[in-house]
Amino acid sequence: MTRVTHIALAMTGASGAPYGLTLLERLVAAGCRVSLMISRPAQVVLGMETDLGLPGRSSDIQRFFSERLDAGEGQIAVYGREQWTAPVASGSAAPDAMVVCPCTTATASALATGASRSLIERAGDVVLKERRPLILVVREMPLSVVHLENLLALARAGAVVMPAAPGFYHGPETVQDLVDFVVARVLDHLGIDQDLIRPWGSDEG
Repeated sequence: MTRVTHIALAMTGASGAPYGLTLLERLVAAGCRVSLMISRPAQVVLGMETDLGLPGRSSDIQRFFSERLDAGEGQIAVYGREQWTAPVASGSAAPDAMVVCPCTTATASALATGASRSLIERAGDVVLKERRPLILVVREMPLSVVHLENLLALARAGAVVMPAAPGFYHGPETVQDLVDFVVARVLDHLGIDQDLIRPWGSDEG
């Protein structure tokens, strides 16, 4: 796999904000450039599931995360819902990969049909048409036939559907351990080294 250096990360309004935040932290620590998009519902969920007091404007969110994660100059770029001039809106500046984490079934539906009504949806559409990796960390249960058909369409289009379903064989002791399991699998699929979870069987003997 070609080394990825520019990741588009979208956080939507499904439960599971800690997944997206931990992934952002790990991507920055790995030296990746991150184009971050946070939907309005995702900001509401962030307020419910974390103690972060996230500001409202994209420029302030960018400053907030850059300072919090000690990011390099220009390493994190935050774009608004309808910021159509963002590089990720065009195939000529497509990121190396995109992750929607967490991903609502509404977002999956829009991506499956090419709706492109927001920058998140357009960025996902761009990644698919440019044949770049698109990972969807779907967080919903149970799944209806409509959900399953949309996810099947996305898988056939080349997306990787990765439900937020942590394993337990690594002996998790905290909620963060469960979050780390899912984030580790995302990083594995991006080809980014991670030390969150050992590969299966690596501790034998």
